[in-house]
Amino acid sequence: MSNANASEEATVWHRRFAAAANNRAWGLSEQTRTAAEDREMLDVAHASAWHWAKVGTELNHMRATMLLAEVHALLGSGQSALAYAEEMRTYFLGVESPDWEVAFVHAVHAHAASAAGETGKHRASYELAVAAIETVSNEKERGVVVHTFGHVPKP
Repeated sequence: MSNANASEEATVWHRRFAAAANNRAWGLSEQTRTAAEDREMLDVAHASAWHWAKVGTELNHMRATMLLAEVHALLGSGQSALAYAEEMRTYFLGVESPDWEVAFVHAVHAHAASAAGETGKHRASYELAVAAIETVSNEKERGVVVHTFGHVPKP
């Protein structure tokens, strides 16, 4: 096998693993978890980010960073959650993003700020999330955001 073929094959596998790990982590984030599932959620979120770092676009990297922010917030790791949330928020608010993604950005940022004990940021992002969710035109997409937003404590 040539180096080019090996590289193409590795890219395919990185994409497959990145997507599978991403989907598993988001799935776990939406349910009541055991301690073992908390660990799995953290592991697969970081695995997804690692695989996207190998082959993804900047958008893939930032979506993986958003996932890391949410997972860390869910697990009570406020400082790391907020660091990830600040990074992805800066990116997404600086580019044109679909309405559902903007709503996710604010929801995840609010969750991370809450976990970090940053009450001002929590309140501001919570209010932005509420407003952004109202603008999501697709009912299914709005439902997904609302479900995730349901994990965010009210300020």
